[in-house]
Amino acid sequence: MTKLVVNGKHVTVSADSDTPLLWVLRDKLGLTGTKFGCGIAQCGACTVHVDGQSKRSCVLPIGELDGKQVTTIEGLATPKQLHAVQQAWLAENVPQCGYCQAGQIMTTVALLAANASPTDEDIDSALSANLCRCGTYPRIRRAVHRAAAAIKERG
Repeated sequence: MTKLVVNGKHVTVSADSDTPLLWVLRDKLGLTGTKFGCGIAQCGACTVHVDGQSKRSCVLPIGELDGKQVTTIEGLATPKQLHAVQQAWLAENVPQCGYCQAGQIMTTVALLAANASPTDEDIDSALSANLCRCGTYPRIRRAVHRAAAAIKERG
């Protein structure tokens, strides 16, 4: 049994200790916003936050997470308001097929928490390991800048 806090809720999960967090989130907790892409931590579709840090959930064994806080794409917004990054994604019309977007957004949230004013190079570096087959990278970059400005404005 592994105890976690997922999107602010305390949960206890029964799974083999080597089961990847991705499958616990999707199959045990019904949080399907986190996507399976490659299974080897190369594409970024499965990115979540563990104790505030971006992590690839497809290779993160649940047995290493007892007592940790996990945030998924479902945990960013409140019932009344989207996260600033989610709002920027919509404003810039970033998603095309949308499959990679949860991972892109989660990586961006972590980037902006660490660097409130990223340059284009910072954005490219932080998101270079998050693959988008549709190639919406220019829109992603614009959305990151928009979100950074909105977060600064909100204070």
